[in-house]
Amino acid sequence: MAVTLEEAPWLGWILVKALMRFAFMVANNLVAIPSYVCYIIVLLPLRLLDSKRFWYLEGMMYKWLLGMVASWGWYAGYTVMEWGEDIKTISEDEAVMLVNHQATGDVCTLMMCLQDKGLVVAQMMWLMDHIFKYTNFGIVSLIHGDFFIRQGKSHRDQQLLLLKKHLENNYRSRDRKWIVLFPEGGFLRKRRETSQSFAKKNNLPFLTHVTLPRVGATKIILRALVARQENGGPAGGDTKGLDNKSKGLQWIIDTTIAYPKAEPIDIQTWILGYRKPAVTHVHYRIFPVKDVPLETDDLSDWLYQRFIEKEDLLSHFYETGAFPPHKGHNEAVSREMTLSNMWIFLIQSFAFLSGYMWYNIFQYFYHCLF
Repeated sequence: MAVTLEEAPWLGWILVKALMRFAFMVANNLVAIPSYVCYIIVLLPLRLLDSKRFWYLEGMMYKWLLGMVASWGWYAGYTVMEWGEDIKTISEDEAVMLVNHQATGDVCTLMMCLQDKGLVVAQMMWLMDHIFKYTNFGIVSLIHGDFFIRQGKSHRDQQLLLLKKHLENNYRSRDRKWIVLFPEGGFLRKRRETSQSFAKKNNLPFLTHVTLPRVGATKIILRALVARQENGGPAGGDTKGLDNKSKGLQWIIDTTIAYPKAEPIDIQTWILGYRKPAVTHVHYRIFPVKDVPLETDDLSDWLYQRFIEKEDLLSHFYETGAFPPHKGHNEAVSREMTLSNMWIFLIQSFAFLSGYMWYNIFQYFYHCLF
């Protein structure tokens, strides 16, 4: 499409701004991620002496890194409006977030809207596609203990076994509280046709805005982390790390992300900021784990019902621009999620000062050795 003379200055500014944002993002990554790794190396003796304190400090630095990613979207005008139940009330309990998946921007959106939920981000474990292991953030996620899962039928059984072992070895030993899971197993645009075909063959609902979820990872997580009382003691995976204060996994947070006009924001847009400012809407519904069936068939039905409800929520949102009110309420209430500009400035300053400090330390030792 031809560009008019009136549009040329505006498009030029968009290009210049995108290049400036990309340059800042590269500089941010070059100082923040290596600094995180260096701090972790220096703190390794503390892991042997006081593991809980070590993972607390690691979690705080992890939260700051995710806060930096959130700030890229925040300053581009990509903000978040929250709906439904207030998940701050359960921020100190163990929970699983079940999230619909439309684009890479879903992860960035969650990084932003969970920043003001106490220590949730610091104590969170993500389940993400294995391809993210090879991104610039992969080393951070590996250290933090996130789980990278391979998609495809040929890998499914092996990956579920690896997930079970990963939870047993890393979840409570690193004082994790929340797990983020995308049960659809991929982006909506890639899985919709397959999901609809499966639904037709098995007499299941025809979904457009979400796809039918996969139950494997959810089943493993629930069976490994839910504390069951049998003969006076807790049962389930990782019980050796379940102390007297822990009640095990208590909540499932059904999380639905909606974009205006059903146009998802991807990571490229989040970084470069070439799209106009937009508000992403996130709806929460909290379910007690004790009300969730653990048997495979019953759990599948329960999960299918959650995504059928997501379909209805999104259909209502795309028709009206708002989510419907919760049962028992006359109108839906939304809450604008905000980030503190001062806090963003402080963590960005800390990152660049840390990068400068580590550069000088390595330069000093280099000159001493050579």
